[in-house]
Amino acid sequence: MTSSLRSLLNRIVRKGSLQITGADGRSEVFGDGSGEMITLRFTDAEAEQQLHADPQLKLAELYMDGRMVVEAGDIYQLLALIKSNTLSEDLTFGMIWRGLARYAASELRKLLPINRNRQNVAHHYDLSAKLFDLFLDADWQYSCGCFCPERISLDEAQVAKKRHIAAKLLLEEGQRVLEIGSGWGGMAMYLAESSRVTVDGITLSTEQLRVSRGRVDKRRLTDRVRFELQDYRTMKAAPYDRIVSVGMFEHVGRGNYAAFFRKAAEMLKDDGVMVLHSIGQPYPSRFNNPFIERYIFPGGYIPSLAEVLPAVEKAGLLVRDIEILPHHYARTLRLWRERFLARRTEAAALYDERFVRMWEFYLAGSEMAFTHENFFIFQMQLSKSNFAVPDNRDYIAERERALAAFDTNRPPLEKVIF
Repeated sequence: MTSSLRSLLNRIVRKGSLQITGADGRSEVFGDGSGEMITLRFTDAEAEQQLHADPQLKLAELYMDGRMVVEAGDIYQLLALIKSNTLSEDLTFGMIWRGLARYAASELRKLLPINRNRQNVAHHYDLSAKLFDLFLDADWQYSCGCFCPERISLDEAQVAKKRHIAAKLLLEEGQRVLEIGSGWGGMAMYLAESSRVTVDGITLSTEQLRVSRGRVDKRRLTDRVRFELQDYRTMKAAPYDRIVSVGMFEHVGRGNYAAFFRKAAEMLKDDGVMVLHSIGQPYPSRFNNPFIERYIFPGGYIPSLAEVLPAVEKAGLLVRDIEILPHHYARTLRLWRERFLARRTEAAALYDERFVRMWEFYLAGSEMAFTHENFFIFQMQLSKSNFAVPDNRDYIAERERALAAFDTNRPPLEKVIF
């Protein structure tokens, strides 16, 4: 093992058990011997040097490329071990200057008048629909489920999420709803069927648009649910009674929050209600995780509430309710990863083994953010009027009970059309 990597590991791994087999075939153990042993093997000395130089990015890339092999334990356990040990004083000079360079690049991107929204969305969401069918629930909900009670299935948790959001929207028959970031159509169809409203869903993914339109057509909801390839910033339409956005705000980018909420206020009636469901982090970040930025969600950013609320207030919107869901996404991500790996042969057939390892790392790293970095889900209810929402939260449970009766009798979802 190279001396530089040995020095880094001695500095970082104080708790737990990590065994490293270097490219020279020699093994060393780091940590205090507690917990389950995690074993790694490096295939070449250059991989060891690259990991020492830029662990934030190279840990993922070396795993993806098969140059760092996890032989005991799994990648989530490795990431959790590292995160549970890492302190700010563990940063090397190389890690600090790379962090500063990434911060500078992040600030520069915010100043460039280039719209890459369509390109960024396509990078992730225009992947084969068959890929997402490997691990999502029957309704293709690609956001956090609500595990209430804790041990319900993934499908049940996703129904509970839709039910919870629908209750907060205070929907009434005949209302017009705008969904910003409509995914594969499941939320829009649920709202239309459960509450007898009409829904306009917008997306920047051509693949999601194709699938969602096919689903709506098959379910015979085309008179009440419409999807368009549309950027929210250029929408021109009469104001809506309700607006909902689930799992899309993470792609807006912190430089665009003011514009997002100004447009939302423009598109919402004076007595309307909006519900925003998003991942949040406990404090602002200087720059995105370089692996996520390069390979998974380019241009994305996880907001802190401190960054979001000023933009809400400047847009003239009132915060009527904020709910924090701290652990539900960790369970969702764990189930997605288990389901994905159970069908890894099919995923590799769609792409290749490197892609499978990349997505395994993405799902494991995302779960770790919720279990070890205090990430959470927030649901923010907004309005323009102080009287658009009741002054107590009892109505949420009451409406959820009524929606649960609908869920019991709802016709089963059809197979997604590829």
